[in-house]
Amino acid sequence: MKSYKVGIIGATGMVGQRFVTLLHNHPWFEITVLAASKRSAGKNYEDALNGRWVMKTPLPEELKDKIVLDAQADISKIASDVDFVFCAVDMKKDEIKSLEEAYAKAECPVISNNSANRFTDDVPMVIPELNSDHIKIIPSQKKRLGTKRGFIAVKSNCSLQSYVPALYPLHEQFGVKDVLVCTYQAISGAGKTFERWPEMVDNVIPYIGGEEEKSEKEPLKIWGSIQGDKIVSAAKPNFTSQCIRVPVSDGHLAACFVNFEKNPTKEQILEVWKNFKGRPQELDLPHAPKQFLNYYTEDNMPQTKINRELEGGMAISIGRLREDTQYNWKFVCISHNTLRGAAGGAVLLAELLCAEGYIEPKD
Repeated sequence: MKSYKVGIIGATGMVGQRFVTLLHNHPWFEITVLAASKRSAGKNYEDALNGRWVMKTPLPEELKDKIVLDAQADISKIASDVDFVFCAVDMKKDEIKSLEEAYAKAECPVISNNSANRFTDDVPMVIPELNSDHIKIIPSQKKRLGTKRGFIAVKSNCSLQSYVPALYPLHEQFGVKDVLVCTYQAISGAGKTFERWPEMVDNVIPYIGGEEEKSEKEPLKIWGSIQGDKIVSAAKPNFTSQCIRVPVSDGHLAACFVNFEKNPTKEQILEVWKNFKGRPQELDLPHAPKQFLNYYTEDNMPQTKINRELEGGMAISIGRLREDTQYNWKFVCISHNTLRGAAGGAVLLAELLCAEGYIEPKD
């Protein structure tokens, strides 16, 4: 496979740090640029972190002295030095949208962890195993931007990636009609640790700003289709959600209740989950889990602490499938929110785009 020079925009934040751990020793990608806010620019990476490295693995030695660039002021330099960038910045939504478009117009593809461009009509929002075909909209986006190489592709919200992967193949076979989902989300989804957020110890907060809207709206774009120069969201399934912050370091759990157009048996549901594969598995991408959907028969499984790291945190764990009194079926799902849900999902998307020829090395 070809090798690519990559940049991380927002490298000092929690998701940026996760990108560092995933890209360190990646078989295709080499970290060439680290960029962050103006206050971090000009410092070496270790000093810019200022003791805020929160990953379990050590900060890679070869990156400690790497000078951090200014994510906004140094766009031209960054674009010239890399083949594409990952973007995970903490800014206002309109500022993020402008920043990502500036990189794209500088002929630098952007793989974004941010939400700002998720509903831009010609920006694909991709869970690679589910709607990989949406990357076919990229030529239309390039035409709008007036670029040859530059474009933006985004991953979905982290909480979706615990339950939408389980629903997607069932919808293809049996027609998912109604979904009620309650998500129980880890504090790392807010970019926090217990040391930095002591109020979360022994506490549950029944509100996460913007999450319920994303949980109800974003799946419909994933289920949508390319029509002309736009991705048009699907009209169904019908989603309703509640999103709750719980005192867990990593890992989002979702409790799902589902009505089908053609109600399947338990055996049919389990068979679909067992056999489901997506384009990343077909291409054997470096971060693709071998078994994407994993079902556990024990009554007390899956569990966040036990299952979140499954297949490097890139697989989905499912359990407690049973009939419901008001819906056809109910079950629970778990995914690792900063791996599958955030940086890992973006890295897998980048691998897909490279394997399918949408990103080429400049050299």
